[in-house]
Amino acid sequence: MVNVNISYADPVDGKVPDGPPSTAWARRRDQYKLVSPLNRRKFKVIVVGTGLAGAGCAAALGELGYQVSAYTIHDAARRAHSVAAQGGINAARARKVDNDSIHRFVKDTVKGGDFRGREADVFRLAEESVRVIDHMNAIGAPFAREYGGQLTTRSFGGVQVSRTYYTRGQTGQQLQVSASRSFQRQVAAGTVTLHTHEEMLDLIIKDGRARGIVTRNLKTGEVRAETAHAVVLATGGYGNVFHRSTLAKNSNVTAAWRAVRRGAYFASPSYIQFHPTALPISHKWQSKTTLMSESLRNDGRIWVPKLASDDRPANAIPEDERDYYLERKYPAFANLTPRDIASRAAREQIESGHGVGPLKNSVYLDFRDAKERLGVKVLDERYGNLFEMYRDATGEDPHEVPMRIAPGAHFAMGGLWTDYDQMSNIPGLFVGGEAGWGYHGANRLGANSLLSACVDGWFTLPYSVPNYLAQHLGETLLEPTDPAVQGVLKDVSERVNRLMKIGGKTPADRIHAELGEILYEGCGVSRSEAKLTAAIEKIRALREIFYTDLFIPGNPQSFNQELERAGRLEDYLQMAELMCIDALDRKESAGAHFREEYQTEEGEAARNDEDWCFVSIWEEGADGAHIRHAEPLDFKDITLETRNYK
Repeated sequence: MVNVNISYADPVDGKVPDGPPSTAWARRRDQYKLVSPLNRRKFKVIVVGTGLAGAGCAAALGELGYQVSAYTIHDAARRAHSVAAQGGINAARARKVDNDSIHRFVKDTVKGGDFRGREADVFRLAEESVRVIDHMNAIGAPFAREYGGQLTTRSFGGVQVSRTYYTRGQTGQQLQVSASRSFQRQVAAGTVTLHTHEEMLDLIIKDGRARGIVTRNLKTGEVRAETAHAVVLATGGYGNVFHRSTLAKNSNVTAAWRAVRRGAYFASPSYIQFHPTALPISHKWQSKTTLMSESLRNDGRIWVPKLASDDRPANAIPEDERDYYLERKYPAFANLTPRDIASRAAREQIESGHGVGPLKNSVYLDFRDAKERLGVKVLDERYGNLFEMYRDATGEDPHEVPMRIAPGAHFAMGGLWTDYDQMSNIPGLFVGGEAGWGYHGANRLGANSLLSACVDGWFTLPYSVPNYLAQHLGETLLEPTDPAVQGVLKDVSERVNRLMKIGGKTPADRIHAELGEILYEGCGVSRSEAKLTAAIEKIRALREIFYTDLFIPGNPQSFNQELERAGRLEDYLQMAELMCIDALDRKESAGAHFREEYQTEEGEAARNDEDWCFVSIWEEGADGAHIRHAEPLDFKDITLETRNYK
């Protein structure tokens, strides 16, 4: 049996205002301290990441008059990974007369997350969703419209109303372009200073507070420090720990994990979403998977042949020999079941021998009926660029043959733990977007990711960060010569040199690919004690290979992508073990965390509210110890219930 060193600490207070969660945000805003306009320019805030959360936060704080220093690993702010989101952004604006409401939005989100998120946070998400759509529309996002000019919507998984606003299949890209324009406006105005090609490698802490960061210039290799009164991390999720994921290859966990190494708590690391409509792996050398928007499930029907190992082309299989398994198992929601359920159902079909395609590793997403009902023109208006992507990736035309899809590692519901004010346990360190853990619980509903990033960036952090700054008026920035700054600079340089000196023969990407295989098998769509303990043992062995046989060519004082990959992989190897430990520790099934030992007779997730209705919050201790705190979850407006989409 593998040795897992876990100790259990006192509960953590999420600092949710007392009283009804439905009014918590309004009451909390009224309690926040303010900074007067003449004092704002005396404060500097570092924002790491320029996606929707980071760009929104930097632009809003810059507009208010604060000094903002923004960092991105990309050559331009607009290239952040928010561009990759396709299908839409949710909002409880209730313009469809389909009985939607803020309360219904909250219930869908809390229930969709299997009651493992903070209820008051979700009320804030729903309340601010209305302002987000109006704001993004005002700054130029080209949302789809009805004939009369009103913004139109469509449905997404886990809901029975139409609340998703969209721009064909490129919603993230269009929102990111609009946010980047507002961000660049502040750069031009001089309130925001943009640093491109800079990767955060460590966090500067003095007197227990976040006071700055250390970065490495990816073009020159220069390592330098910048200090500030507060730091905001909006650096995205960690799905690339699986190597093959729907994320861009540059997406990584390093900024967040460096904060963990400095004492920040990490919440629910094992809560990883597998997107049910990714493209299947077609070759072992494939470096990533490709996302097909969940919006396709509005009009596409998912099925497999009833006969196992059926080799006939899809169009040759008669209707009565097709199993529309989601429609059969979950008739109330059918093809729009939540992502965790749809992914598990697809995995069941594939593993039982009903998979399709050359490698038998996918299921069909078929637009035949929609084509007959709506016509090609309407389908192309709704999904044209997605169909083009599919044709480019596979050489097949989804107008003529069904798409082939399969679950792929996608979104991280876990992340740096924050309280209700989105501040971590380290004072002065704030978190936004997918880098944090908020809102989604154990499973994210589709189209809530763009929303949560926008709510964090535009309408939460611009309130809560000034509340913190107001308590530090007159405080000077740390000097570059301060021992706290010099100590972190030394640590970063020593880490870089240590990696360069390993001098082995195995490149980082090969080790990363093996890590991905371990995680897909051991901590993937389904988990078990045996799988998880085996994965932990393999990860530890792989980490030994990393530290003894890693190969990095070139030198650290120049452009060196192999060094970048190695540093990010070291962080992945550490957090991968924590993911498996978290999954092993949580003895229940909830949302995307599906333990095979804890399921109902019908094969659904068996939640244990009596023992596990809390957020697991991890602290990295000395000598490899893992310390687990807990934040109890209390549901006042949304009654705890067993999820049922039948």
